[in-house]
Amino acid sequence: MKKIVTLLSLLVVLGSVLAGCNQGSAEDKVVKVGLNGSGVPIWEKIKEEAKKEDIQIELVEFADYVRPNLALADGDIDLNAFQTVSYFDAFIKEHDLDLAPIGTTLIAPMGIYSEKYKDVGEIPEGSKIALPKEATNMGRALLLLEKSGLIGLPENFDGNGSIEKITKNPKNLKFEPIVAAQTPRVLPDVAASIINNGVAVEAGFTPVKDAIFIEDDTAKPYINIIAARADETDKEVYQKIVKIYQQEEVANHIREVYNDSLIPTFVPLENIGW
Repeated sequence: MKKIVTLLSLLVVLGSVLAGCNQGSAEDKVVKVGLNGSGVPIWEKIKEEAKKEDIQIELVEFADYVRPNLALADGDIDLNAFQTVSYFDAFIKEHDLDLAPIGTTLIAPMGIYSEKYKDVGEIPEGSKIALPKEATNMGRALLLLEKSGLIGLPENFDGNGSIEKITKNPKNLKFEPIVAAQTPRVLPDVAASIINNGVAVEAGFTPVKDAIFIEDDTAKPYINIIAARADETDKEVYQKIVKIYQQEEVANHIREVYNDSLIPTFVPLENIGW
């Protein structure tokens, strides 16, 4: 009888240990993802898909573009998904953070808009072009103008905006830097205006339909990413989340929910310099 009691006691202890192990495994699969409000509809879908693979995702919203990276570095969250690779590279360098991207997600394309012309080739000599005056926005706008064939830039252009950096201006265009939020409002007064994606959507535009020239998935510095701490980039559960995000079903969800204003862009990390 004593042996039976001892055996039962051992089984109870073993069961408790196994239960504790199982509980720990489940906790390892609870992943906190930092994002801003605009990304919530995408990540609600990711969260739903992740449940099918026994991965629990907790969404943590931030109201700015600074705290998500600091919170990730501090361990308050496990991943974040809110930024372009260009912004990320500059931020981690400035703040000396040991973070790294683990997957690419989408582009929120900047576009050239016009109420007068349907093609950039129609813009006449001497026309006025409005563009956002903030340095990073202007740099992105100048690269878009270069890709459209309207201007030329130095080969070593670093992406920091300055009209003085334009090396070729065959149509003698005149450039009017203004606050990004105002770029849609000046359309009646200019030949064309370069408008950020979010600003264009707020103004009632569908970027991929209404812009006369727009960024595509070759605009590598402006591809958005999922980031993690650098020593955890190979963590299995994180890689599973990237794989879930990069499904065609999720791409279709993004196109539908955002009315084609965002472009799902799933390219290898080496394509963005990582």
